[in-house]
Amino acid sequence: MILILLMKFDTHLIKTKFIKRYKRFFVDVMLNDEILTAHCPNSGSMMGLLNEGEYAWISESKNTERKLKYTLEILEHDKEKVGVNTHLTNRIVEEALINKKIKELEKFDQVKREVKFNDNTRFDFLISNKNEKAFVEVKNVTLKREIDYAEFPDAPTTRGQKHLLELINAKEKKYQAYLIFLIQREDCNFFKISKDIDKKYYENFIKAKKKGVKFLCYSSKVTDKEIILNKKIEIKY
Repeated sequence: MILILLMKFDTHLIKTKFIKRYKRFFVDVMLNDEILTAHCPNSGSMMGLLNEGEYAWISESKNTERKLKYTLEILEHDKEKVGVNTHLTNRIVEEALINKKIKELEKFDQVKREVKFNDNTRFDFLISNKNEKAFVEVKNVTLKREIDYAEFPDAPTTRGQKHLLELINAKEKKYQAYLIFLIQREDCNFFKISKDIDKKYYENFIKAKKKGVKFLCYSSKVTDKEIILNKKIEIKY
């Protein structure tokens, strides 16, 4: 398999100051006393990150037909850069899979994106070798409420609840099944499910674990030049 480059930003990121988020997919930032409106590619709550006056990094699109010229890529909190563009999550994981940076999955040498499992579900990846096939779902993690702990989800997620049940279904159909939590920050050494935010997700998570679905968690090294897989993070059950 051909190795591919790590996830580098296509353009130089612009350092600004965060003002506010509104209408879910819009943020205002300040650059040299000018207010700019950028697209927010994150449908989650981004709890703990929407702090006025903290640094925000945005990219400028080369597409002249786009309504919004800029995209929010990174927010800073307590001097820690946090990747918030969920559109990059699968790209980071795909590159890690192909470059065999995820030890638990290095035996798989074929990687396919967005593979249909049934009429209701597509999983992020189907990975395989001569003898085995595995479906892989990926979740982006940004929430940190306690020292050293990352958490998911940051808001109730019926879609996430469903994915856990479908991974159980895949396991019952003799596929291997994995869920990777990708933390787009470096300042966490442990991960847990935020059951106070979404109790049903936690219940499905425990059910999936008992049924043989495997869970992995990795942090990311986040800079204004690139975001790459950093290290394995312990999951606390």
